Amino acid sequence: MEHRTQLVFLFLILAQGAHSIEEYVTRLYEVFAPARFVSSLVSKDLAPGFLVVNFALVIFGLWCWAVPVRSGWHAARGLVWFWTILELGNGIGHSALALSRGGYFPGVVTAPLLLLFAAWLAVLQYRQGALPPISLF
Repeated sequence: MEHRTQLVFLFLILAQGAHSIEEYVTRLYEVFAPARFVSSLVSKDLAPGFLVVNFALVIFGLWCWAVPVRSGWHAARGLVWFWTILELGNGIGHSALALSRGGYFPGVVTAPLLLLFAAWLAVLQYRQGALPPISLF
């Protein structure tokens, strides 16, 4: 995997970290049922539950970058596509919810970063001949 692809992947994970912080500060877990549900699986108090889930997500992303992606594991391409598709959906979802509400929705400020880095990553992967696991192109 090219160095540039690895770097853009790291930026995507860091953008997810910023996105998670925005969601926590603006209490997404109070206004979005799926976030409330996932948070409640970890704790009856939604705030720490949300924090734990998002912290684990970002740590997993950093591990994916630090170990499989940087070490060139065969599974790295699949992991990068997993994150690419996940974050494209995340960015689109937050943007669509904000548009449907006609105003701010928790996470929409950092959603463009997710879209930028995920789309860039998709282009880089596609140019390198790494099609997604289920071809989207």
